[in-house]
Amino acid sequence: MRELKKKPKRNTVESCEMRAGSIINRRKFRQLGISIAVLRPPCSRRIEILLICFCISFSIFLFTICSTYNTRQQHYRPLRKYHKGYTLLMNTWKRNDLLKQSISHYTSCAGLDSIHIVWSEPERPSDFLLNSLQHAVQSKARGGRNIELQFDINKENSLNNRFKEIKELKTDAIFSIDDDVIFPCTSVELAFNVWQSAPETMVGFVPRLHLGDEKKQSLSRYTYGGWLSVWWMGTYSMVLSKASFFHKKYLGLYTNQMPASIRDYVTKIRNCEDIAMSFLVANETGAPPIWVKGKIFEIGSTGISGIYGHTKRRSECLNKFAVEYGRMPLVSTSTKAVDGRDSWIW
Repeated sequence: MRELKKKPKRNTVESCEMRAGSIINRRKFRQLGISIAVLRPPCSRRIEILLICFCISFSIFLFTICSTYNTRQQHYRPLRKYHKGYTLLMNTWKRNDLLKQSISHYTSCAGLDSIHIVWSEPERPSDFLLNSLQHAVQSKARGGRNIELQFDINKENSLNNRFKEIKELKTDAIFSIDDDVIFPCTSVELAFNVWQSAPETMVGFVPRLHLGDEKKQSLSRYTYGGWLSVWWMGTYSMVLSKASFFHKKYLGLYTNQMPASIRDYVTKIRNCEDIAMSFLVANETGAPPIWVKGKIFEIGSTGISGIYGHTKRRSECLNKFAVEYGRMPLVSTSTKAVDGRDSWIW
């Protein structure tokens, strides 16, 4: 019989080596495949997440630009209408040209209902001034509105006159303003809308701060801080009445219930009537004022704030009024109201 030929050992060994090599290669590829499956997906996921975040951010950026462009020129619309608007209470002193310029501007603001000019000069307003202001009101009033213009004549020249009680006012809201500062109507309407949400407090454009060390027992423990102090500290406790909203009831409280010694002190030093009003409102509410950020245009020369020693005198007022009240009623805050449409970053 023919004997079956046996395969050479060499071939058997080679086939074993080939099978072993194949198994090893498959294991390597399998291991390589596992490595890719474990390592690659997290990288791809991170890349996908970054791309998604970039797309969302870019979309928000484009939407902000478009909405800002479309609404920047629109008139500010209050969240709710206040049925009586507000009364403009303007303090003036021998600056008829500034008075006419300011009245002409604010008459065009939508919420204005009436104008009261605090007149403390020795001579009564001339017929020429009256006619000029009436013409400005009639020509600038929006929508054919009938805006009342009235001079509140005072015999005594005192800064307390700006807060003298006015009976039979048609509005609850008072917008106290000096004749040498102008704010855009959009800013005024924003502040009026903010005041409607908190009608018991003061809402204004010019923040100030009281600084104090409660451990000190001297009369100089409170110091008046101007705009730089507000900017540096990030807080404020007053808004000046040169540009602020408050309720009409505070005119009666200032005239009839605030300590007479404070009014006498204001008349004597010809300063600090705005600080006195801030004390009065804070004492009644126990709450801080609200600062509304807005563009301010000063059209006149510097007033008493530019006089040497102004800050020192204001600090003396803080301490004098705190003694009269028996405590410091002013409350500090860092809250600020801003029109978001005019801000790139909230």
